[in-house]
Amino acid sequence: MSRSLTVLFMPESAYGPTNNCIGIGAALRCRGHRVVFASEASWRGRLELLGFEEDLVELAPPAQTPGPGGAGSGTSGASIDPSVDAGQFWTDFVTETASAFRLSTFDQLEHFILPTWQALCEGARFAQGQLEEVIDRQRPDVVVEDNVCAFPALLTAGAPFVRIVSCNPLELGGAELPPKYSGYPVDGDDRWPAFRGEYERLHRDLWCEFDEWVRSCGAPGLPDLEFIHESDFLNLYVYPEVADYPGLPPSGGRWHRLESCVRETEGSLTPSLSEFVERPGGALVYLSLGSLGSADVALMERLVAALSRTPHRYIVSKGPLAGSYELPDNMWGASQVPQTKVLPLVDLVITHGGNNTTTESLHFGKPMVALPLFWDQHDNAQRLAETGFGRRLSAYAQRDDDLISAVDGMLADEAQRTRAARLGQAIRARRGVERAAALIEEAGQVSKGQGLRR
Repeated sequence: MSRSLTVLFMPESAYGPTNNCIGIGAALRCRGHRVVFASEASWRGRLELLGFEEDLVELAPPAQTPGPGGAGSGTSGASIDPSVDAGQFWTDFVTETASAFRLSTFDQLEHFILPTWQALCEGARFAQGQLEEVIDRQRPDVVVEDNVCAFPALLTAGAPFVRIVSCNPLELGGAELPPKYSGYPVDGDDRWPAFRGEYERLHRDLWCEFDEWVRSCGAPGLPDLEFIHESDFLNLYVYPEVADYPGLPPSGGRWHRLESCVRETEGSLTPSLSEFVERPGGALVYLSLGSLGSADVALMERLVAALSRTPHRYIVSKGPLAGSYELPDNMWGASQVPQTKVLPLVDLVITHGGNNTTTESLHFGKPMVALPLFWDQHDNAQRLAETGFGRRLSAYAQRDDDLISAVDGMLADEAQRTRAARLGQAIRARRGVERAAALIEEAGQVSKGQGLRR
């Protein structure tokens, strides 16, 4: 019988990585293990409601002095502040830099990618002392990070470090694959060298400073121009094999591909949403630009106006500014939608191309129309187009008629919809969440048996 472990998760402060870790954490808890989340502080109370322990950290000085249950105080007195959204750290950051979404992926390197890495590095520095205290309190047997940036305290915890990659797999790629964040095609492109050169020009100094700081904290040095380590114990990434890139996972290292990592959403559909789903009419389509992309109200209003001209019905994830615009009669919407409850019901997904929505849509066998905005969304949109599971459009430059044509074309393509449905069955059969939990459990059992923890 396996021994009970303490598993410490630190996901990026965004819904996708956090939901992945919640699903895996729930599976580990069912196996008899203790699961603790060292998430960013805006998640306070939300993880505890799901049955996990919280020992949260701040990534930046809080706007207000935290009350009971603040960073470093464990779960004592934890409560949900309704004025603070989960993942608020990144919501605020992306809102401030959203003007860069209209730029080419090359120009986004300077105006979005570099500022993002700067914010990530600053957050890691700010959290270092807090995480050391968390490690001392919790004494984990295994540490799991789902993020893109190194937190040295997780590497020096005296327990196996497990890395989860919830981004597009180009995060793992080499010279034979397109540069990450570019959205360039996989079949070769003469723009690759210039993009890589510009990335290095902009990021070399930041990387050198961050690498030096990581080493000063007692952690190993970083791979060249990478801001996070590869684990010596276990590395996981989330992407279906049928849509993955040639040559992945890497032949060297301890990498495992998870076909999907979809947590079960609590509760059921609201009566109003259930009624809308049952309403007769055209095809049922899900529209979501993620919690960050949907904050661009002008973009959402334009999409809604265009899609109102079609005979289809739409479930709309309206985002944090849901009250700022109205929906027509062929749409139902809310600020947040129970995505994993909705996806099995729809015929098509219109998405920003975030890795979580992309892989969840493939998990449920749904074709997509992708409107990428930033980061790896461009890579996911391009990969969907290359593999035939979706169509890629420019979020800002596409004409209304282009969007309507893409939606109608995907819905009319019965062969593609059948192919996607069969793929979804195969992905679900591989039970990615349970596989991830078993691999993490194995890493933790080895460490506990060998006394690796300090």
